[in-house]
Amino acid sequence: MQFRKIFLLIGGALGLACTLPCAATSAASSPTVSVRSAPQNLPPARIKQTVADYQRWLNRLGERHAVAGLVTAVVIDGKVVFEGTVGYADAATRQPVTADTVFRLASLSKAFATAITGLLVDDGKLSWDTKLVDVLPYFKLKDMQAASQATVSDILGQRLGLPRNTYDNMLEGDIPYEELVRKLDEVNLVCGVGQCYGYQNVAFGMIGDVVLARTGDFFYRQVDKRIFYPLGMTTASYGRAALESSKSWARPHRASSRGWIPFDPSETYYRVAPAAGVNASLRDMEKWLIAQMGDRQDVLPTSLLDVLHAPGVSTPSELHATPWRRARLTEAHYAMGWRVYEYGGETLIYHAGAVAGYRTMIGFFPKYQAGVVTLWNSTGPTPSGLMPMVFDDLLGLPHVDWAEIEGNARTSAPAAAPRRMKPRKHRATRRH
Repeated sequence: MQFRKIFLLIGGALGLACTLPCAATSAASSPTVSVRSAPQNLPPARIKQTVADYQRWLNRLGERHAVAGLVTAVVIDGKVVFEGTVGYADAATRQPVTADTVFRLASLSKAFATAITGLLVDDGKLSWDTKLVDVLPYFKLKDMQAASQATVSDILGQRLGLPRNTYDNMLEGDIPYEELVRKLDEVNLVCGVGQCYGYQNVAFGMIGDVVLARTGDFFYRQVDKRIFYPLGMTTASYGRAALESSKSWARPHRASSRGWIPFDPSETYYRVAPAAGVNASLRDMEKWLIAQMGDRQDVLPTSLLDVLHAPGVSTPSELHATPWRRARLTEAHYAMGWRVYEYGGETLIYHAGAVAGYRTMIGFFPKYQAGVVTLWNSTGPTPSGLMPMVFDDLLGLPHVDWAEIEGNARTSAPAAAPRRMKPRKHRATRRH
């Protein structure tokens, strides 16, 4: 895999500070406030109506050509109750998307990073309170007193004190990750470590270095052995080469007057594998969603899920980010690779992702063991309004056309036959 050389270089730089087995720096762990309550069943008639409505909305999406290709599933009580597909894996060849088509997950990758970290905490290889300076010789911040207090949970919980998306623009400018993490001490902190929210990709990637230092094994191998394989996520992988070698994979697309135009995937955010490196199909993500809702205790026990989903730093900007958030959310926090919202009075565990030509969303209500995952391979936000429409249906909230697909206006590219674009450099999208 193309990450091997990168991780070997990192391993050499770190000197493999601790090889397997390795004792944790501290037995302490982050305090946990469980978001789980006594489970309640949704009315079967409401679930049936939601599925019917969702299929109708997807049909409208397809009629309007508002997406190149999209796959989605609804999971209730550990079972897939609905799968839907729209459009193409490659609009130029008219290859349709299926539940087995592999997509880039973008920032949905972060939850895999936090899960593997939690499993290693349970193993005693490290703790949530392990100090970064004790593991990563290169780690520095402009305020070294603050740096000395920064922990594993601070990078995974997006509370390192750095400005939002620090160095993402330079990562997109092809400056290597290894160079960027060594320049964090040139950045002014916006708050003390642990005191405020600042979403990161480059800094989040340091968890891969921590895992290598504490296990002697590559980060992606740990995820493969401990998560992908036992969950049966047979098409899940890391890296662009793995994406393109998949039997069926979704090309990214952009809109044009000739329809949806496929282009080559960007390498950029694959360079920060823990933050945005995972590829997976809908079938894989159904299994992941089931595990996150607590139905695979052999892989992800409830004790770990409670830590991963516990509300952490407040994220007030999320309350105003989109119309559905403004209308439905009353609280927003970042947990460990997950966002925790109060949605219509119910706790919602959620995350979204975006890289050039790909968008992803996943969310579930622990109380009802009900969740949705959606992956699509084109620019444009129209499909992002579908998930809150499904949430509203499931919760019995008033219907709102968040996706704006129920009117008569065309929302995106026309259906004219596209041509394949010649390869060109395409900038990634820094979001979520």
